[in-house]
Amino acid sequence: MVEAKIRLYVDHPLAVGQSIPLERDQAHYLFGVMRQGEGAYVALFNSRDGEFLAEVTQASKRGGTLTCREKTRDLQMPPDLWLLFAPIKKTRTDFMVEKAAEMGAMRICPVSTDFTNSERIRQDRLQAHAVEAAEQCGGTYVPEVADLVKLDKLLADWDPERQIMFCDEALVGGAEVLGAVKGGKWAILIGPEGGFSDKERKRLHALPYAHAVSLGPRILRADTAAVAALTVWQQQLGDWG
Repeated sequence: MVEAKIRLYVDHPLAVGQSIPLERDQAHYLFGVMRQGEGAYVALFNSRDGEFLAEVTQASKRGGTLTCREKTRDLQMPPDLWLLFAPIKKTRTDFMVEKAAEMGAMRICPVSTDFTNSERIRQDRLQAHAVEAAEQCGGTYVPEVADLVKLDKLLADWDPERQIMFCDEALVGGAEVLGAVKGGKWAILIGPEGGFSDKERKRLHALPYAHAVSLGPRILRADTAAVAALTVWQQQLGDWG
């Protein structure tokens, strides 16, 4: 079997014999940057149909066509886990989105809290980072990056069946962990650089489906906390076992 060294996410149905038109940016990357041409093979996925080996059947600087030759992998869905985080500096927010995609989050939700420093995000740019991360890590699913929403509004409309792993910086050094909880629908909540306000912390502790946890004896940066929390959750409740 031919092995493809390049993987692309496409928003198009995939099946053996299916032709896929390339967007201009994808054509530029494939033919201009990576110097591929007709007859080259690329791995394609679309978060729905799995992964397919596709051959370049038309190539130009402005576009091109790929044709699926065989299915190489079934769709591998991540656990039903959301990452909720307060946006921080641009590159560190990008980092959190990329790591969430690599580590198996199903949905990524930027939230605005009382102490959030950044009140605006570029949802389309963050979604592109999630796509790129999935392409590079071998995943077959790209998590959706939602637009920024206020934490109060998000909690007001919350599904009580989705439990929250609430990473509370006030518990630094404590022994609070997830305990004997079970899998199912979950979300991880990471606070801003200034931490949660007393009002937010009180509300979260009062929620029956929120589980306050400590991420160790030291206060972590928000981006480090996201990776640590994803690791803890995946090892205990996710698909790493």
